[in-house]
Amino acid sequence: MASQGPAARASQWLRRARHANGQERHTLTLIAKCTLVASISWVIAHVVMRAQMPAFAPFSAVLIMQITAYKSVLQALRYVVAVTVGVSLQGFFGAVAGPNLVSFVLVALVAVTIGRWGRLGEQGPQVATAAFFAFSTYAAAASQSQGLKELGQIVLLVLIGCGVGVVVNVLVLPPMRYRSAEHGIHALGRSLSDLASDICAALREGEWDKERTEHWRRRAKQLGPMAAQAQASVRTAWESTFYHPRRLLRRHRGSTSFTAYQQLADALERVTHQMASMTRSFDQWHEAGENRDHREFMERYGDFLACFADIAGIFGRLDEDRLTGQLRELRAADEEARGARDRLADAAENGSSLPLSDPSRPFGILLAEAVRLLDEVEHTCQVMEQAVGTPAPRAEAAKCPA
Repeated sequence: MASQGPAARASQWLRRARHANGQERHTLTLIAKCTLVASISWVIAHVVMRAQMPAFAPFSAVLIMQITAYKSVLQALRYVVAVTVGVSLQGFFGAVAGPNLVSFVLVALVAVTIGRWGRLGEQGPQVATAAFFAFSTYAAAASQSQGLKELGQIVLLVLIGCGVGVVVNVLVLPPMRYRSAEHGIHALGRSLSDLASDICAALREGEWDKERTEHWRRRAKQLGPMAAQAQASVRTAWESTFYHPRRLLRRHRGSTSFTAYQQLADALERVTHQMASMTRSFDQWHEAGENRDHREFMERYGDFLACFADIAGIFGRLDEDRLTGQLRELRAADEEARGARDRLADAAENGSSLPLSDPSRPFGILLAEAVRLLDEVEHTCQVMEQAVGTPAPRAEAAKCPA
């Protein structure tokens, strides 16, 4: 198997962004929206206003871009307060003591102290940042009145940037379209499915090199922040209805059980830890062709991961309106995955030379992770059954893709 270079990986990344509503597409969407708000803010500040420091507007617009409209508004308010306080401190001490070392020390002391106020949240440090920029601007002004005028312009530019950021975030591809509780799970499920599919293809072919396994390990590491985003999407799903132009539509009126989504997000977060352990085992051991038993084990593990990719794919398209049918799919995929895991365990434990108890070899760890993965799948099935209100009828197990 040829190793994957940067160009091939970039092509795969773009393909996932085009075909799946996962992390890759979310990244491109955020990049596009940040570029848009920065450009609009720059045009207003530089072309229309001819401001002395137009960069404050696009900087502010990009800074307050958040995963929900509610969060954008909240962070914008906090940021405006932080900047206004920082600039006001310089205006006060500058007028009293002038732009000298004494006034700078006083501004720094008070600004850093106020920045520790918990109500400002992550925008607290912006008090001192704004105060220092304001001091520099005030000190370079030709007169006190000119300095105060430029300080006022800083606040105005920040207001413009935050306003543009909030408006665009609310009206252009509103975050609720892909950051609701349901869609946070979609993104994580699809990314898990993509990673499992890529690994199973390599295992079935029987060859993987260091570059490929390092790439798997990096992708598994990226699942951690995605799991945190899924958790955050559940916590902010209700918040996302605030200030949203589609908040009056029926499907966003809170019919979803956020308790069930929280349990699903918890289970998928644990799955990301197991995938990280699995890819770490692959990355630390590359003797794929050491003997026939080793090759057969990895091929069967590839079969198991193909079944797990199907399961994760169901999470990647979870829809509360079709939950009963998807639960039947999940039960069928779970049964097939258990069959693949049983065949894997039988081959490993009966008459093979695999060193299952050797911690320097991946076989025992991989078997344990397979069991843990299926335990989490069983848990999610139970959560979905509770959400539906009745156990799902058992469906005939579908064959995992070859």
